[in-house]
Amino acid sequence: AAAGIAAETIGPIWESEAKRSFALIARMREVLASTIDDLDIVGEPHDRLPHVLTFSALYCSGEAVVTELDRRGFAVASGSACVSDTERPSHVLAAMGALTGGNVRVSLPFGCTDETVDDFLRQLPDVIRSVRADAGL
Repeated sequence: AAAGIAAETIGPIWESEAKRSFALIARMREVLASTIDDLDIVGEPHDRLPHVLTFSALYCSGEAVVTELDRRGFAVASGSACVSDTERPSHVLAAMGALTGGNVRVSLPFGCTDETVDDFLRQLPDVIRSVRADAGL
């Protein structure tokens, strides 16, 4: 019953929410590419899930970036959602020609605000600088 109610509730608004998320991720891709050196943004800019951004900051541990973002109030993940075995690299990222280690995956929650994205975009460059400095770079 709960799944049916959820489907009825989300049905009328999912398309507009997907378009809004798509625009937020597009803005994130653009801003991050222009503000952080040695950042590899994974995937196609247009043919993609509307709410997901995956990137790798060269010379950074993905786990260290995740930990620092978590400390600042952002819940993101490292690695690939398609691999549960942390000992093996993601076959999907490898097939895409992406780096298979050190990735950070951002999934915007339903209803994510512009303010939250703006705050993330303000803080991520400092996070990357901090992690690189901790690594001696």
